Amino acid sequence: MSLLIVGTVAFDELETPFGKSGKIIGGSGTYAALSASNFVDDIRLTSIIGEDFPQEKIELFHEKGIHTTGIDRIAGGKTFFWKGRYHNDMNTRDTLDTQLNVLEHFDPKVPEAYRDAAFLLLGNLTPAVQLSVLNQMNQRPKLVVLDTMNFWMEVALDGLKEVLKQVDVLTINDEEARQLSEEYSLVKAAKKILDMGPRVLIIKKGEHGALLFNREEVFFAPALPLEEVFDPTGAGDTFAGGFIGYLARTQNISFNNMKRAIIFGSALASFCVEKFGTQRIEHLSSKEIEQRVQAFIELSQVEMELA
Repeated sequence: MSLLIVGTVAFDELETPFGKSGKIIGGSGTYAALSASNFVDDIRLTSIIGEDFPQEKIELFHEKGIHTTGIDRIAGGKTFFWKGRYHNDMNTRDTLDTQLNVLEHFDPKVPEAYRDAAFLLLGNLTPAVQLSVLNQMNQRPKLVVLDTMNFWMEVALDGLKEVLKQVDVLTINDEEARQLSEEYSLVKAAKKILDMGPRVLIIKKGEHGALLFNREEVFFAPALPLEEVFDPTGAGDTFAGGFIGYLARTQNISFNNMKRAIIFGSALASFCVEKFGTQRIEHLSSKEIEQRVQAFIELSQVEMELA
């Protein structure tokens, strides 16, 4: 089943209490595509890079079944770069440097061969870019998942609300859900956000798991307790890639199957944080993923009888 992913392919440089990464690949599109490749072998990645992006990483995408025709390499250009430092609790970070470079003028032209994709993941980009991608599709995908952040809520709220009318699933964190809805209660926040358009909402709570809402039901997926979180960069994008990748493989977009997809997405994200950047998720085996998913199942299972 075909999956189109639109997001950044970039460079990161990270500092955590465990050390420094040096310059490594990152970006929402990179994490999501590598994660989804564990489930789907027809991934169509659309992004923009500079001449400095290493060809061996493009070859890695090809090895994973990730098509790169939609990645626009700008001759003489430099790839988007972000540098950040995480604090001891890993929940807060400081941006030390941001260089938009070629991303500043990113106006994605979805290749014709990509426009019939059955599943679409819109990474954290400007609402105008997300809407442009939707308008280029030959037909509406079976499922559209959108990621966004608080920055777009502050500078492009009207555009974001326009995009939300056209997507099926929105994935944001708890802080962003409260900002978008202007409600502190996440239950009230979910109701308001669902009224904006999406039929399903995922609220990520980091080390405290994730909530899945539709208008009738709510499901909670725990986070796996880890001894060490080495680097949280890209965990949310890895989660989104695993979530939509599982749905694309099973071709089942029911709410019940989304519950399973959240577990798979959470499992992939738990691998991501174990090493710097994409190191851990580049070469995962099916057995490792199955064992991690089983650990999630055992974490939330209990046998009991009501009196």
